[in-house]
Amino acid sequence: MAVLTADMVAGLAATGASCRVDHAVAPRFSAGDKILVRNINPTGHTRLPRYVRGKRGIVERDHGVFIYPDSSAHGQGEKPQHVYSVRFTVRELWGDTASDRDSLYIDLWDDYMDPQV
Repeated sequence: MAVLTADMVAGLAATGASCRVDHAVAPRFSAGDKILVRNINPTGHTRLPRYVRGKRGIVERDHGVFIYPDSSAHGQGEKPQHVYSVRFTVRELWGDTASDRDSLYIDLWDDYMDPQV
């Protein structure tokens, strides 16, 4: 896969291009699994929001296999892996003063997560 350049973005956005790929990659997680988000701080591109790093969540859904943007953006290949919808309580993210009734769902790649022990 070629490295995405600025002049390519408009054409891809207009066609609704997807980074979903048809590769046989075994999922690491299933719905209901408890996970811990890795606290990584790469110097380059990442789709991992800072406010979920080091936080605990629960996998709600497996969206399938997609190109891993962190490697693709740096010309290091597709590194296909599963993307999951992960539910976090807002108290986990923002502390005890946050609502005890609300949750936030974030889509995360395999490489961003570890099983919660």
